[in-house]
Amino acid sequence: MLIRLSGLLFVLLLLTAGPAGGSNNSFTNDLLLEYRIAELDLITPVPLDFNQHVKEFISLFTEERHEIIGRVIGLSELYFPVIDEILDRNNLPFEIKYISVVESALDPYAVSPSGAVGLWQFLMHTARMFDLEVNSYIDERRDIYKSTEAAARYMSYLYDMFGDWHLVFAAYNSGPGAVRNAIERSGGSRNYWEIRKYLPEQSQRFIPAFIAINYLMKYYEDHNIEPVPPAYTFECIDTLHISRALSFSQISLELDIPVETLRLLNPVYRIDRIPANRKSNTLILPVDLINPFIHSFERVFTHGLSSNAPDNNVVTGSELIRITHNVRRGEYIHKIAMIYGTVAGRIMEWNNLDSDSIYVGQDLTLWVRPEVFEILDASLPFSVEDHEGISQ
Repeated sequence: MLIRLSGLLFVLLLLTAGPAGGSNNSFTNDLLLEYRIAELDLITPVPLDFNQHVKEFISLFTEERHEIIGRVIGLSELYFPVIDEILDRNNLPFEIKYISVVESALDPYAVSPSGAVGLWQFLMHTARMFDLEVNSYIDERRDIYKSTEAAARYMSYLYDMFGDWHLVFAAYNSGPGAVRNAIERSGGSRNYWEIRKYLPEQSQRFIPAFIAINYLMKYYEDHNIEPVPPAYTFECIDTLHISRALSFSQISLELDIPVETLRLLNPVYRIDRIPANRKSNTLILPVDLINPFIHSFERVFTHGLSSNAPDNNVVTGSELIRITHNVRRGEYIHKIAMIYGTVAGRIMEWNNLDSDSIYVGQDLTLWVRPEVFEILDASLPFSVEDHEGISQ
């Protein structure tokens, strides 16, 4: 049972706890943790309890994983403003944002052993429940805005089901069925700590870790955790909407911005390419590059940066030869890719294809390495478009 201590009583207990060191020091530290967590519990509808399980995670995060926590604190300046806005719009507790820390350490590229992806760790079937698009170009589980909207909807749905935030978080982590089974096995209890032993191991750790993160995001300085400044904060970025296909390398060359930075700000795109879209796609850039991009928009596509040319970060080599392959009956894109020493994703990119479907008689542009070109079977239906190739 969590003891709620008044400020005066807390000070008196500290003064009578004895000198630092040994068991007295441990008692004083526990008392301080319990008091601080009780204070945090007063300002949220999400129960924040202190017990041995929570204490163990605070120790784990402040000792073995303090560097990870430092990175998370830095990244929170990029992601938390977005998450807070969406939670507020959905009338949900702001503390839910710390679930994304436990799930992914605020890494949109995080992938679990079970295949869950993104900040909120959605599996494919759960993503489809909430209309998150996943295809060869886009994975909206990695989109901070859309995945957070989906997580908010899911949390609301689970709260309607269980009416208790601890049970909601356990269900988010391991599924509603696992929580219902644990309730039944416990004899009908709906208290997380009472049904905890009946939950999957990962959910047994989930709530204590969540409470520990709540504590550390406020008191990290007292544990000598140094925040790692993020490359960009939320205030330093802005969003554009574009409907034409565009590769990261084209943007990189025109704006002199590293492809790695584009990946950091636009994790939704799987192969460093923004596909054509009638409704438009988003492009997130540093604020100071928004106007330069707008002013040079057409040049990005026409000034020596044809979207049919291979990306520097995709294809390497000193000379690449451009050829046109005419699709024959029985051929499919992966077979063609293997013949010409490339992969299907590159063929799709070079030809602005939205899927890997092709048809007989279709002309496909490919860029082939010289060593592959020299050994191509002369009977193949291709023609050479550029004898000189392009320099890389």
